Amino acid sequence: MSTVANAVKVTVTTLGCARNEVDSSEIAARLSTGGYELVADQQDADVVVVNTCAFVADAKKDSIDTLLAAAETGAKVVAVGCLAERYGQELAEALPEADAVLGFDAYPDLAGLVGSVVHGERPAAHVPVDRRTLLPISPVSRGVAAGAVSVPGHSQVGAAGVPGASEIAQGPVLLRRLLQTGPVAPLKIASGCDRRCTFCAIPSFRGAFVSRSPEEIVAEAAWLAEQGIREIVLVSENSTSYGKDLAGRDPLERLMAQLSGLTTTRPDGAPGRLVRVRLSYLQPAETRPTLVTAIANLPGVADYYDMSFQHASEPVLRRMKRFGSRESFLALTDQIRAAAPEAGIRSNVIVGFPGETEHDIAELEAFLVGARMDAVGVFGYSDEDGTAAADLDGKLDDDEIAARVARITDLVEELTAQRAEDRIGTEVLVLVDEQDPEDIAAGRTQTELVGRAEHQAPEVDGVTTLTGAGGLRPGDLVRARVVGTEGIDLRADVLEVVDPAGSR
Repeated sequence: MSTVANAVKVTVTTLGCARNEVDSSEIAARLSTGGYELVADQQDADVVVVNTCAFVADAKKDSIDTLLAAAETGAKVVAVGCLAERYGQELAEALPEADAVLGFDAYPDLAGLVGSVVHGERPAAHVPVDRRTLLPISPVSRGVAAGAVSVPGHSQVGAAGVPGASEIAQGPVLLRRLLQTGPVAPLKIASGCDRRCTFCAIPSFRGAFVSRSPEEIVAEAAWLAEQGIREIVLVSENSTSYGKDLAGRDPLERLMAQLSGLTTTRPDGAPGRLVRVRLSYLQPAETRPTLVTAIANLPGVADYYDMSFQHASEPVLRRMKRFGSRESFLALTDQIRAAAPEAGIRSNVIVGFPGETEHDIAELEAFLVGARMDAVGVFGYSDEDGTAAADLDGKLDDDEIAARVARITDLVEELTAQRAEDRIGTEVLVLVDEQDPEDIAAGRTQTELVGRAEHQAPEVDGVTTLTGAGGLRPGDLVRARVVGTEGIDLRADVLEVVDPAGSR
């Protein structure tokens, strides 16, 4: 297999979800340890590796557009990620602009395969398989078998001392290279999904559910803290399933307790400390009371519940092969608010699912009014290749779906704005995210900074603009009083610095 010298410059472009961000950090580490120079700008790169998304039609289009744009730079283009894994040869034939289309199983050999591309070769395109078949049906039998399957974001190698990667104690080397510069990073606790939701194709190309060991997760969290990360977002396809393939009771609750307030020493000798642990991707039907109370009570764990409701009408949920109803979901949100009255609750809903009636939409509206969530993503249904929903009867036309999306979106915007207004006068803990680059370059002290309160996850849930923020830095945790809102965004006056950031 071809190899390359250090002079070859590679950039990694990430599309899609936070799970893909973790996968990109592994990809970057593999390339760095393989002798490539990582650069941030495609214009400076000899090779552009695009970590694609294949969640819905818009995500696929965005991935293809990004691959085409990368090819226009004159660089070699390598497609990896979900679109490449899902479509493989079909994508390679439809998009000759991509010099390689590589699936997850190619990741261990990625440095060499990219070297082949640099030398003008075109590696064989990935041949897709249903990745659910690669691991045993029984979750408890998957641990050993998972070692023979490439699971992005889980990878470690046995040899210590690999440059650019992180050594965990005396054991394996963690294949990670941080690509983001802020104080927040995702951390993958599991991959795959055993659910069979009729609208979702993800399990077919991400595979069966498999947990990472708590020891690996805690070690990676410590490494992130060493890099100056202050908040970790625990991600997976279904976090409430974490540990079902491991021994012991309440594994997710125990894991969060281990991560809460984790402190380490950074390379410069300064302390590194996680001030916030955020859990995401919770399934309502699997959310047990002990998990609700653990999130509410553990210090350093954000009072934040990312619930995958998808709908609230029982007939629609049954057609989706999901469990629940308006009443059971409202009981869950009531339980959350009883445990943590100021908790953030967010969700996504799918509108226009096959067979959805006016009564079903009314049920969804009643649930949204009763739940009063902080943020809700509204998606119109579209057929996905290989899903059971694509073959259901009762399909709605595109105009009707668009009208229902607009109707629910209008309601959601009103309700979430009201929820934000309810926070006026309350105190919130805000993690400072960013400074204005122009102010930094000019040496100006900013009096306003942007951060996120506990109920605001990165990129999806709005932000908090801090006034009276002179002297604050990204990574500072401050207490602030909410004085105004704009939609779901808050404006707050800084009261005190609770936990200052170290130098990064």
